[in-house]
Formats: sequence, structure tokens, C-alpha cells
Amino acid sequence: MISQIGLDKIKNLLLLNLVAIRIVEPASKLRSIELLDTYFGIKHRRQSYYQSAPQWLVLKEKIETIVVDFAKKIYDFKFDLLIYDVTTLYFETFEEDDLRKNGFSKDNKSQQPQILVALMVSKEGFPVAYEIFTGNTIEGHTIIPVLNNFIKKHAVIEFTVVADAAMIRANNIRELLNNKINYIVGARFGNLFNELIAQIDKNIIREDGKSIRIKTDNGFLICSYSSLRYRKRYL
Repeated sequence: MISQIGLDKIKNLLLLNLVAIRIVEPASKLRSIELLDTYFGIKHRRQSYYQSAPQWLVLKEKIETIVVDFAKKIYDFKFDLLIYDVTTLYFETFEEDDLRKNGFSKDNKSQQPQILVALMVSKEGFPVAYEIFTGNTIEGHTIIPVLNNFIKKHAVIEFTVVADAAMIRANNIRELLNNKINYIVGARFGNLFNELIAQIDKNIIREDGKSIRIKTDNGFLICSYSSLRYRKRYL
């Protein structure tokens, strides 16, 4: 698959081997070197990792170009719709540095420093871009700069981002609208104003699969009815 995508063009065998073994069994980078030998007889020296890893930073642009070209060819990717989310990666240490910081940990490792990884994927789930932030960065503060950089880099004209409600809040919505970026986000019913809830209750079509569209200051709110969810909540 690595060669099908075209990532073999980066000509860095250690990095490609580490990517492959992480799919087989996720582990630390040094433990992965041991697993490559154990499972496949592929030998790399630990010192090779320490010498090679700093050079990988300059490969980011090349790798993203390769995967975007693959997405265009295989998935007919046109930059019009992207799914955005972030996650955290913690490190087996208790010492912070300029990048690895303590923050809200999705792995319940609040005492260990981490980084924040922002990822954008196509509608098929194929990754096309990523950015790294310090571990104490607030999730919602990442989306606007990442999207703007991506749009500028690829000269995107029409763009829609899909994200969860934690990512797109009031301030972000205003910036998205100001930057002419369309967005799709799941709305939390409990966060809506009473007047809007009453409007939904009045206009909703109580049949599975039916939906209504209500214009709000933050764009259109699309509501659909589910008898299953209704029974779970009220019966």
C-alpha cells in the first residue's frame, strides 16, 4: 500500500518500516525497531533512528503532496469537502519541553506531556493534511489557522469542513463565515435557545427520514426526526 500511494518516493526505509510496523502493532519508536527484527527480521540500529529522525521534519510537504495527488487520482478528491478532528499523543516521560506540554489528555495521561495532532481527511476517510501543536493548545483554537493554511496552499475556491461541536463554537463560526468557509457541525439540542427549540417542535415532520431547515444567525440548522431516538429519550 505504501508503494501504491507513492510514499516509497521519500526514499527513507527506516521511516517507512516504522510506519508499517505501527499498523501491525502500535508501540514506541524504539520498541518498534525491536518488533521489526522480531517479526520480519528487518534490522535497524537505535542510533540510526536518532540520526535520521530530525531529518524527517522536512519531509512533511513532500508527503502531503504525494497523498493529495493519490487522493485526486483514486478518490477524485477536489478539496471541496474535508473532515477535521484532533487527537493527543502522549510521551513516556514526565518532563515538558517547547512542544511536549501537559494538557487535556484523551488517553487519561494528564501527568505526562503530549502533543496535539490536527488531521484532515477526505470524505472517504483518506488523510490529506496534518498539523502539530503544543500539548496544551485548546482544540478549538486550531481549526481556523489549519483550514486557512490549507486553503491558501492549494488555492481552494469552494470549501466545506465537517467537524464536531467541540471544534466549532461561536467564535469559530464567526471566523468561518468571515473567511467564506462552509461548515457542517453536529448541534447539541440542549444548547439551543428556547425560542429555537419551540420553532423546531412546531415545524418538525414527525416521520423517520424527514427533515426541516431553519435559518439562524450561524447558518442553516437542519433537523431530522428519529422515532427510535424519541422512544429512547421520552418513553
